[in-house]
Amino acid sequence: MAYDRNNIFARILRGELPCTKVYEDDYCLAFHDISPQAPVHVLVIPKAEYVDFYSFASQAPADMVAGYMAGISKTARILGVEADGFRLIANNGRDAGQIVDHLHFHICAGRDLGRMIAEE
Repeated sequence: MAYDRNNIFARILRGELPCTKVYEDDYCLAFHDISPQAPVHVLVIPKAEYVDFYSFASQAPADMVAGYMAGISKTARILGVEADGFRLIANNGRDAGQIVDHLHFHICAGRDLGRMIAEE
């Protein structure tokens, strides 16, 4: 799938749309989700054009991979969720619930989040 340079996260990165920033460095931008699913719900996006985890893992240079992962960790530390725990989610593709075709990790915390996938 080709990267859409007009997706909402690309527009946020370009400063065309506002966000409530938590952390930013050369590799990533972290900001509060506009529709939080937990008391703490922050998105961390890479500052590069990656549709999903697979494009990131196969195309990103090593410094981008390391910098992005470090940025996620720094964001969790800033949010103060390390001690009680947090859920890190990256939906990959439509069946997983990926809505925006720009790689992003969700950091969710602030309460007991329960099981990841409900038993049937």
